[in-house]
Amino acid sequence: MNKILLFLFLSFGVFAQKSLNRFEKEILAFEKQDSIAMPAKGMKLFIGSSSFRLWKNFDADMKGMNALNRGFGGSTLIEALHYFDRMVVKYQPSWVFMYEGDNDLTSGTSPEVIAAQFEEFSDRLAKQVPGAKLVFVSARPSLAREALKAKQQDLNQRIAAIAAKKKGHYVIDMHSPFYNADGSLMQDIFVADRLHLNEKGYAIFAKQIQHFIQTYAK
Repeated sequence: MNKILLFLFLSFGVFAQKSLNRFEKEILAFEKQDSIAMPAKGMKLFIGSSSFRLWKNFDADMKGMNALNRGFGGSTLIEALHYFDRMVVKYQPSWVFMYEGDNDLTSGTSPEVIAAQFEEFSDRLAKQVPGAKLVFVSARPSLAREALKAKQQDLNQRIAAIAAKKKGHYVIDMHSPFYNADGSLMQDIFVADRLHLNEKGYAIFAKQIQHFIQTYAK
């Protein structure tokens, strides 16, 4: 990480510190669940924002795939880093599937800074959960955030470039599957807010991840 990226990362971290605990109640709820029945080590951990959190059919879609969903709030990558020890390290997962970056762009964080944060997450994972593989589920489009398409593509390309150079790193394309053959964004895959996926949207979302797991992470 060069000096410019480090400066940007630290600067954003200071700015975000005030709101880093905004999802503390959700994290505490997960910890309460764990105190009753701690998930086994070596699972496929899903950590990220509402695209994971609102995945109602997760258990059915991931049946037999040894998967654990720990999506929380409308989180960002800086928050995934903030809760890294409590939401990643303690589970000692074999795989980590991450969906972050979409909300980060909306809040004004640049693709360059988000990519630097991803590298920090990657480095911490290598040190604290040796052998765990990291999968970035790329930022998906939505009707509500069509203006961010170019930045989403920029971010996805940056993460793909990082993943290509690191062993055990992968990217799942979650951007192109939501477009029609004519290049237009599908209109009938979102709920009323035009941002979150409906059942049809999640069928596409789940299919992409299922295919990846069946191909690379059985």
